[in-house]
Amino acid sequence: MLLDATLRWLDMAGIAVFAASGALVASRKQMDVVGFVLIACVTGFGGGTLRDLLLGRTPVFWLRAPELLGVAAAAAILVFFTAHLFASRMRALLWADAVGVSLYAVLGAEIALLAGASPWAAVLLGVMTAAGGGILRDVICNEVPLILRREIYLTAAAAGAAAFVLLRLEGVWREPAFALGALCCLAIRGLSLWRGWSLPPYRSRAGRDYG
Repeated sequence: MLLDATLRWLDMAGIAVFAASGALVASRKQMDVVGFVLIACVTGFGGGTLRDLLLGRTPVFWLRAPELLGVAAAAAILVFFTAHLFASRMRALLWADAVGVSLYAVLGAEIALLAGASPWAAVLLGVMTAAGGGILRDVICNEVPLILRREIYLTAAAAGAAAFVLLRLEGVWREPAFALGALCCLAIRGLSLWRGWSLPPYRSRAGRDYG
């Protein structure tokens, strides 16, 4: 019972942050309040919905907890009235998304483990949970997806999910394991935003002459 309650609160926190990031994109596109709520819900629920479908957890999580729709809508409406206060909406979006990715990467891995997934699958599903909603948000809003930007993104989510899974396999209690996994992801993603870190890109090379 306590575990279910904890997961519910973590779900609410992750959805609120991701919904806010979606609403910030809606503000940049000058949408109306309905558009804000729609993009917020897509961002908050997209990755978790895909995770639940792959795990066979139906109905998906937000259909079993309709209050989560209220959380996403409330976050969207709050941003609708306050987005103008942010001097740089893109910067606010990046940091809100970073927090959401950190929470959802670990939460997705936790849910996958509870559903009986293997450790490697739990890490993969954690990454999917963290990135899925943001990808849908950016595609719908005709934005370059954050996962395609230069800063480290998916690697940070994978590191956070993997840290959590490894700590749980070593017998670490779930609360400190969750906190350390989320902090690992946030630290890597945050430093990549702050310092402009990125993975080495592919460098083109001259082709061989087979003549």
